[in-house]
Amino acid sequence: MKKILAPLALTLFAAPALAQDKMTVMLDWFINPDHGPIVLAEERGYFADAGLEVEIVTPSDPNAPPRMVAAGQVDLALSYQPELHLSQREGLDLRRVGTLIETPLTCLVVRADGPVQTLADLAGRRVGFAVAGVQEMLLDAMLSHSDVDPAEVEQINIGWSITPALMSGQVDGVIGAFRNFELNQMALEGHEGRCFYPEAEGVPAYDELIYIADAKGMDRDRIARFLAATERATADIINDPAGSGETFFASDAQLRNPLNIRAWEDTWPRFATRPAAVDHGRYDRFEAFLLSSGTVDSTIPAADLVVDVTAPVGK
Repeated sequence: MKKILAPLALTLFAAPALAQDKMTVMLDWFINPDHGPIVLAEERGYFADAGLEVEIVTPSDPNAPPRMVAAGQVDLALSYQPELHLSQREGLDLRRVGTLIETPLTCLVVRADGPVQTLADLAGRRVGFAVAGVQEMLLDAMLSHSDVDPAEVEQINIGWSITPALMSGQVDGVIGAFRNFELNQMALEGHEGRCFYPEAEGVPAYDELIYIADAKGMDRDRIARFLAATERATADIINDPAGSGETFFASDAQLRNPLNIRAWEDTWPRFATRPAAVDHGRYDRFEAFLLSSGTVDSTIPAADLVVDVTAPVGK
């Protein structure tokens, strides 16, 4: 018996490790608590367990992720549900393949001590945005809901400089600020912000952060394994937000700062616990909203916008 088992044991220990499938994922922004499940899945070895080697990259331009994934430069990218609807109209054949944050985070932020107390007060003033197209569309809808002609508001592309542009007085409001991030950033710098929520101002609820992939070039199996790993990480976060937060902050010393610590507490309850699952009705309702607001001339069915990579092909 010993003569049989010994060679077998030698063979097992000498066998090479299985090759990992490589994936490149582009974030929507610099790494922050919004990306908690991705960071945890990497730090706790869940991607490795799923047979994946994941490279995480950040964009130099907040408008870049949809173009990069459509061009085949990355396998997955983080984007926003409203942006997906508009990207389809720009010839980018993309699909939502997963959800990271399933509730809106975007809001229109103004200074609480400033002249803007209601959306109607923005008439004749300036509002900054970071992501062209999608944030302008949200702003127009919110203004129209408050009987303000969008043409009466000057819209300025401020890029990454969301909070500084508002606090310096460059603009009177910013659309695209995240209620879990920019409001905390302002508070830490001694400024109280006021947030106007799109879903309270005529915009239907939507998925804030989604994973998008090229419709024809996606690898469904790899994406399904990626989502399973992040689902596992999300369960860790829900069950132990403090301990999971420690794992997140320990992944990079620069992440442990007062802003991210505050933002983590406001973010973790919003992670999608079933990232592969999709609500077709939510996407159909947003299409109907775009049509009724005059943003588009016709609707795209949800089946042409979203994919459940865990379902049989064609579902």
